[in-house]
Amino acid sequence: MANLLIVDDEKNIRHSLTTFFASLGHPAREAESGPQAIALLAEGPADIVLTDFRMAEMTGLELLREIKRRSPDSLVILMTAYGTVANAVEAMKAGAYDYVTKPFSLEQIRHTVDRALQTRALQTENEALRSAIGEEPMFESQSPVMRRLLETARQAAASGATILLTGESGTGKNVLARQIHRWSGRAAHPFVTVNCTTLAEELLESELFGHVRGAFTGAVKDKPGRLEAAHGGTVFLDEIADLTPALQTKFLRFLQDQSFERVGGEHTIRVDARIIAASNRDLEGEIAAHRFREDLYYRLNVITLRVPPLRERRDDIPALAQWLLKIAAIRNSRPRIDISLEAAEALTRYRWPGNVRELRNAIERGVVLMRGDTIRPEDLPDTLFRCALETVGAPISGSLDDVEREHIVRILGASATLEEAADRLGINVTTLWRKRKRYKIE
Repeated sequence: MANLLIVDDEKNIRHSLTTFFASLGHPAREAESGPQAIALLAEGPADIVLTDFRMAEMTGLELLREIKRRSPDSLVILMTAYGTVANAVEAMKAGAYDYVTKPFSLEQIRHTVDRALQTRALQTENEALRSAIGEEPMFESQSPVMRRLLETARQAAASGATILLTGESGTGKNVLARQIHRWSGRAAHPFVTVNCTTLAEELLESELFGHVRGAFTGAVKDKPGRLEAAHGGTVFLDEIADLTPALQTKFLRFLQDQSFERVGGEHTIRVDARIIAASNRDLEGEIAAHRFREDLYYRLNVITLRVPPLRERRDDIPALAQWLLKIAAIRNSRPRIDISLEAAEALTRYRWPGNVRELRNAIERGVVLMRGDTIRPEDLPDTLFRCALETVGAPISGSLDDVEREHIVRILGASATLEEAADRLGINVTTLWRKRKRYKIE
């Protein structure tokens, strides 16, 4: 159930929408003008606001801006019979969730509202997770290689340079891209993600650049693309190697002069958006195989950051595991959860070919399948369960720090030199020395 506010100077439209959404279980209030809508919002916020574009006293665009100032979490959908490209672009830049043109069917507006409610639910969940968990430990790393990466990323964020993120799948390239945006001077503007692997070429082109009415079957109105939505902010292109040759050419032009035309359009649009691209492939190899444009690669390759796999930052596994455990507990409405020593040690010993994504899934599985309030090896995926069965030594009790200390003591006892122990632990000698000092290991 969501709270809606319908704003339109036409009484029949207000009543029709209010009655329709009430029948779906969504209570809706009505306002015949912008000032009346603001007065109602002062009495109580709305999850979704549907407002007409052209009204007396205050336009829908002016109301949108006032709503974003007073209640930035409310999602606003503009309705108008005067649909123009300029209005659509201006509304999206001002923060509108979507833009619908009259006349529309009740099912069309229902579909738009349903999508908005899904977005609102995700926003609410993310806000709860952020407030409960705080900053992700990925950005408080104990690993030298990760610390060096983060230092470079902070410096790069302050510039306007294009950034290319490389690394294996599941290492957190998308998380780092979002953090770079937060560190940058564009943080107050949109961060827009485009996944280049999920859509067919025609749909991806429309998603990225937008389209004009009649450009293809189903294009019933002009629609701004993701680049326009990101004006002033950042566009993150995930798995850019999957762009087709034609899209590579069109995107190269955008990188060169920040301009493009919508699908089926002739009007040139200029957008100020910073580009962060990511790929888990060897782009130089893709160039050699004639699957990726060399000139596009050099346009992207202004600052390249390699995100290390989890096996190269084992120092971070205990903190990451605890953080992911807290997230999984919140998402699954579970009380405080502990992890047994055997399960925790299996996490530190495993090589994690799927990286942080695999660790997250393993923790999630443990939370869902555990009996009682403790995750045990049998609750983890089979690969980690076997790793736990191979663990040598008598069981001990304690936290993940206790697990790490005991594991270091065992490896030191079984190694001839510090260098050998560090190699077996997957860390360098300096880190091992620091951990010995931290855990008071002689």
